[in-house]
Amino acid sequence: MATVKRIVIGGIDTHALTDHAAVIDGHGRLLADEQFAADTNGYRRLLAWLRRHGEVVKVGVEGTGSYGAGLATYLADHGVRVVEVDRPDRRARRRRGKSDPIDAEAAARAVLAGTATAVPRGRSGVVESIRALRIARAGAVKARTAAINSLKAILITAPAPLQEMLAGDGTTALVAACTRLRPGDDLTDATAGAKAALAAVAHCVTQLNQEIAAADARLATLAAAAAPATLKLTGIGPDHAGQLLVTVGANPDRLRGEAAFAHLCGVAPIPATSGKTKRHRLHRGGDRDANRALHLAVVVRMRYCPRTRA
Repeated sequence: MATVKRIVIGGIDTHALTDHAAVIDGHGRLLADEQFAADTNGYRRLLAWLRRHGEVVKVGVEGTGSYGAGLATYLADHGVRVVEVDRPDRRARRRRGKSDPIDAEAAARAVLAGTATAVPRGRSGVVESIRALRIARAGAVKARTAAINSLKAILITAPAPLQEMLAGDGTTALVAACTRLRPGDDLTDATAGAKAALAAVAHCVTQLNQEIAAADARLATLAAAAAPATLKLTGIGPDHAGQLLVTVGANPDRLRGEAAFAHLCGVAPIPATSGKTKRHRLHRGGDRDANRALHLAVVVRMRYCPRTRA
């Protein structure tokens, strides 16, 4: 008579350098826990360790959008069903305490209880390229803003003749004028020092403008290849389409419908009823960047789309 293989569920608490795994059986009994390196060899050893305890039906992973991204991808590529697990709330941690084994076990139990059911966002192909480029672009925009603020701060305390020469210019004209400044070799003079500082910062702004423009061109090309139908919608440009693609991930089939997408973007109405008061309120969670993209799209559509206004 053939023996029935034991069903087991894994839970993993992820970190930058290590992953701590726990495994429980179908009745919730803790079988073992162990720590592994957070690299490809560690992922391979972790999966083999899980399978030694029985047939792995699901694995709950914390931090699939950060430290657990590589592990979640590895497990999914090897046929393991991965479930995204939220980190335990403060009340649960005050009651049980906190450690890597405790968090890993809690992740496994969340999967067994059915309180964790979300499929992690896919991280592959064109959508992953868009995500990486958007991060680089956001960093460049932030650095450009800081550089422009520095430019204006230097100008405020610069010698009066230099202030008068550059007064009245908008930001674009100011940057262009500062790049043309020639301080000379003798920087002991305050005006020459201010010119050198202004020119250096202005060149930095110009370079960041070029990086942002290059990122915009690449993102527009990728968004058109990944979601041409979305870009045809009124109010949806490459930036908004790219953000929505990143929010959904490379596996849009993980969303069960429009309601799931609305909840993911923080635009789903949720009940807020008490006693005789029957009402709903807006969901305040979800991806706030996707929420912003939808908001701006609606603002544009309210102006140009009769159907939206109606």
